[in-house]
Amino acid sequence: MANVVVVGAQWGDEGKGKIVDWLSERADVIARFQGGHNAGHTLVIDKQVYKLHALPSGVVRGGKLSVIGNGVVLDPWHLIEEIATLRAQGVEITPQTLMIAENTPLILPFHGELDRARESQNSVAKIGTTGRGIGPAYEDKVGRRVIRVADLADDATLELRLDRALIHHDALRRGLGLAPIDRDAVLAKLRAVAPDILQYAAPVWKVLNEKRKAGKRILFEGAQGALLDIDFGTYPFVTSSNVIAGQAATGVGMGPGAIDFVLGIVKAYTTRVGEGPFPTELEDQDGQRLGERGHEFGTTTGRKRRCGWFDACLVRQTCATSGVSGISLTKLDVLDGFETLKICVGYMLDGEKLDYLPTAADQQARCTPVYEEIDGWSESTEGARSWADLPAQAIKYVRRIEELIDCPVALVSTSPEREDTILVTDPFAD
Repeated sequence: MANVVVVGAQWGDEGKGKIVDWLSERADVIARFQGGHNAGHTLVIDKQVYKLHALPSGVVRGGKLSVIGNGVVLDPWHLIEEIATLRAQGVEITPQTLMIAENTPLILPFHGELDRARESQNSVAKIGTTGRGIGPAYEDKVGRRVIRVADLADDATLELRLDRALIHHDALRRGLGLAPIDRDAVLAKLRAVAPDILQYAAPVWKVLNEKRKAGKRILFEGAQGALLDIDFGTYPFVTSSNVIAGQAATGVGMGPGAIDFVLGIVKAYTTRVGEGPFPTELEDQDGQRLGERGHEFGTTTGRKRRCGWFDACLVRQTCATSGVSGISLTKLDVLDGFETLKICVGYMLDGEKLDYLPTAADQQARCTPVYEEIDGWSESTEGARSWADLPAQAIKYVRRIEELIDCPVALVSTSPEREDTILVTDPFAD
């Protein structure tokens, strides 16, 4: 059976939640492989809105196993709150439907405090972090001082891990003018939350490899977007983990051979939250129109998203770095009614035309887009479920995007509703 990785191919907010939910009907397991609760996925199912941050989008599907992999950094208190919220909406979540990798790193209260203090005191260049502690938790993971889920089961180990972390963090806090961490308070909070988290703990790598051998279909769910990747994104305005498809294997404990199809989620225009370069950004009426029609506000932070025309150069790059097999084009309906649309097909940098965004930050800032114009359409595409439902000019726009990014369209999404999706190629097809 085919296993599918879903990755965002822009700066996040491409509509991954709906697509993962739509695909999860065909999957047996949905596994989240990176990021933290800075991610935000909004699902609309039968007019009911579900907002997810740490949990895989598959939790709203009955009879599926949802997995939080070791590539994620997990705030245990936020997770318990999120589970309670979904249960109040009628979603059943049990140790039989949710599994957390035993080696998943934990986000602790002082991670968020450090995150926010750095951002507020950074007078050089703000990153645009959500302030939820994701970056500092990943730093501790790499620095070998993080507390992991399995550590909650043994009090002596827990104290040892915490003491190691505090040696580092208290020194940092002195430099930032913050008070020392209350060790006993943090330890008490961890002991209190331990039973709630440990009931879901499991050797995810073992379970998933057994599922694969048994012929089960696994859907790997990423967060953020490839342009926020720590290595290949618009550094330093990026997230703190690898976002591209290769992380799906290491983020749950499987080999790269477990990946059969990579689906890149691509919005029909471009948005970005926070700081950093954005060559096609619109600060005019067209940009405002895209934001209003697309309801472009962050699920996690509520921050207004910056909006711009579709950037084919950037998507072509991310399709290459993630090995995308096909894209899912989302929010096509937001473009309804535009008389003319623009697509970025290259950049001008100091008089030279480029077909990619350079790595150096100063060069990225000086890049100006080269546009190709295409006629828009006046008819509505909202709710379309087949090619026959789309205006001819909308189909032309989709086909032109395929040509420019050198990757086929596998799905087209025409509203937040689950069933308003045009299937071109089934990623799960054997």
